[in-house]
Amino acid sequence: MELFIKIIQVIFAFSLLVLVHEFGHFLFAKLFKIRVEKFYMFFNPQISLMKVKKFNRKLHFKFFAKNIDALSPDSDLSELDDNDWRKYPEQTEYGIGWLPMGGYCAIGGMIDETKNADKLCKEPQPWEFRTKPAWQRFLVMFGGVFFNFILAILLYGSILHTWGEQYLKNENATYGIAVNDLAYEIGFRNGDRILNFDGEPIDDFAQLQVDLIRSQATSAKVLRDGDTVTVRIDPNYIPAMLKSPGMFEVAFPFIVSSLAENSPNINSGLQTKDAFVGINGEDMFLVQDIQKELQKHKKDSILASVNRGGDVLAVPLAVDTAGMIGVMLENDFTKFFNVTENKYTFLEAIPAGTARAFNYIKNYVKELGLIFSPKTEAYKSVGSFISIGRVFPGTWDWYKVWSLTAMLSIMLAVLNLVPIPGLDGGHILFLIVEMLTGYKFKDKAMEIAQSIGMILLFGLMILAFGNDIKSLF
Repeated sequence: MELFIKIIQVIFAFSLLVLVHEFGHFLFAKLFKIRVEKFYMFFNPQISLMKVKKFNRKLHFKFFAKNIDALSPDSDLSELDDNDWRKYPEQTEYGIGWLPMGGYCAIGGMIDETKNADKLCKEPQPWEFRTKPAWQRFLVMFGGVFFNFILAILLYGSILHTWGEQYLKNENATYGIAVNDLAYEIGFRNGDRILNFDGEPIDDFAQLQVDLIRSQATSAKVLRDGDTVTVRIDPNYIPAMLKSPGMFEVAFPFIVSSLAENSPNINSGLQTKDAFVGINGEDMFLVQDIQKELQKHKKDSILASVNRGGDVLAVPLAVDTAGMIGVMLENDFTKFFNVTENKYTFLEAIPAGTARAFNYIKNYVKELGLIFSPKTEAYKSVGSFISIGRVFPGTWDWYKVWSLTAMLSIMLAVLNLVPIPGLDGGHILFLIVEMLTGYKFKDKAMEIAQSIGMILLFGLMILAFGNDIKSLF
């Protein structure tokens, strides 16, 4: 059931994103009186679930209809029957395909992955994309990206208005960090309070590792035992950082919430709210340090020092074969930390959502830089729909669904701006050159560039699916 829910969520998110993206192209094309031949949600090879077209002042519908081969642009339409949809190419055909992998907007007179130069009219027509001024063609191509940005802003604004935001500021993580083996090897220690990476402070504690990787920082300032210490970071660690989540967990004190029913220490005298301050005479109070120490005393006993109402008491405790003492820990972070909570009115949510969207754009551009830098080996983490599906929750959670959809909307927009022929960014690059120099690329040259771009894109798809398949084994 979880897999089914994940699949539905992925289809829902991408359907919305592609529909909005293609609508951006569609709207600007219509605005500049460019013919839009088809506008489809989902792809429709061989057959369409539903299609509709308006002609002769009526809407005409077809369901589960086979696709009919398009006529040559220079065909004589007067010989066609009045009920033949192909007789009215000036009207847009809207439809729903059966393959839920996106959708498309077919614009007349435009060379793309579905249409080469041979399929265009022999003589340029005023309703064709290619005959319009460069600035109009630029807006048509930028329209999809622009609408994805707008969608992300609206989604982030709605999320903030509905749920607000709650996070732990880095400066309020008063007990510092708990490190994994990689972070320890680099030079970080449990209890360190990270002040900045390369002089740049970090606001959100949860983003520490992500910010370190994005910035490719070479140093960190930390507060350790009251002293400011510099940790030097070798850039060669970045590939390992990408593979090692949980470098920096929030450190918090070991405080007993309750004893398990089968605890070996049920009669030890240990009480609720006892705060550990040491083990066998060695000072330690963080959960992560104490758990590590307990692993050294499996099937043994320890002498725990606990703070109870201001008094420090010695309590002998048994450690089981798993290195545990059978207690439940206090894990309500609001009791340990000043957690930031922000609520937004409708008017406040729009600028806050805009700021969040632009911040994610900035961060995603940095992440793309990592992917295109071979030394980081970030390209090995590039994923396909399989990776994206893993991120979605196994239960329907609107907060997570909308948050991920907003994030994916920005990713789709930024990726489409990469200047590779076959993407919107490739078309935009050619149009910028045309606007700056006055030189318009020939249709055949655009077709060749499109073919090269598609080869590159297929290569990226193979890399993404290859990484995902490799991760399954």
